[in-house]
This record gives sequence, structure tokens and C-alpha cells, in this order.
Amino acid sequence: MFKRLLDVTVASLALFLLSPLVLFIGLRVRKEFGSPIFFRQYRPGLAGKAFEIIKFRTMNDARDFYGKNLTDERRLTAFGCWLRSVSLDELPELWNVLKGDMSLVGPRPLLMEYLPLYSREQARRHEVRPGITGWAQVNGRDELPIPDKVELDKVYLQRQSWLFDLQILLRTFVKVVRREGVVH
Repeated sequence: MFKRLLDVTVASLALFLLSPLVLFIGLRVRKEFGSPIFFRQYRPGLAGKAFEIIKFRTMNDARDFYGKNLTDERRLTAFGCWLRSVSLDELPELWNVLKGDMSLVGPRPLLMEYLPLYSREQARRHEVRPGITGWAQVNGRDELPIPDKVELDKVYLQRQSWLFDLQILLRTFVKVVRREGVVH
């Protein structure tokens, strides 16, 4: 109950204080990539229930001769790389927190296609709301392979407390400022 109250309070305050930045990024994304400005994708949340995660777009719609999307590496622009490196593409996820789909801290929501691949122990990650940041993000971020992220999420489930969440939030801030662990 306290965690949800903290999530709503911090997400509301952050969206209010950062609204000029969110507006600026939205306009810049629109100029760079066109419409829509948001990337939306279904991810597994609490109890494995699908929800739509919202982020700023970081890639263009470039296609090959046959109309297929080019590889992610070829569609990711310099602006998109920068947005990802400072995690500003994640700001719209604060709306997911307000809606109750996500928490500020928890296991990062992976792709829906991984659900049937989890062992019973790994599936425990869905006993809590997924987070914008988590223990795996402050211990390797994008550099970690999926199995290592899942193992660190198990550690989070064992240690979770509001104090541990606060520690993760502070470490996240440091990682983002230093741009550590970002892979494009």
C-alpha cells in the first residue's frame, strides 16, 4: 500500500515538474520521426497480465526495397541514441505508473514472447508490478543478457522493501547521469 502511494506521488510530481521537458521531447520526436511520437508495446505486468508500455520513439520507419523494416541499428538515429543513453525515452512510463500498470522500481518488463520460457521460479517476477528501473538495471543495465537480468530480478523479490527501492532509485540516477551500461 505504501509503495503504491509513493509511486503515485513521485510519478505525479515528476510528470508535473518535467512537463516542459516532456513537451519539448515530444515535439522533437515529432520533428525527427513524425507521428506517432510514442512507441507502444504490450508487455507482461503483474500476474503476467499484458499492459501497453509507453515510451518516446527512438527509431525511424526506414524500410528496405521490399518494404520490410531495416535493422534496429540502421533505424536508430543519433537523437534516438541520445534519448536512450539518458533514459529520457522512458519518461512516458510515468503514465504507466499512474495507471497502476508499473511501479517506479521492480523487475523491468520483458517481452510477452518470453512468458512461456520462464521456469516456475523465474515467473515469480510477475508477483510484483514491473518497474521503470530495478535491481538488474543498476547492476548492468543493457549490458546484461536476459538470464542474468532474470536472476537479479529474483534477488529483488527476496530483498524488496521501500528502503531497497530507495537505494535502487538513487543508484539509477547515478547510472543515468554517468550513462553507464547503455548498449545501442
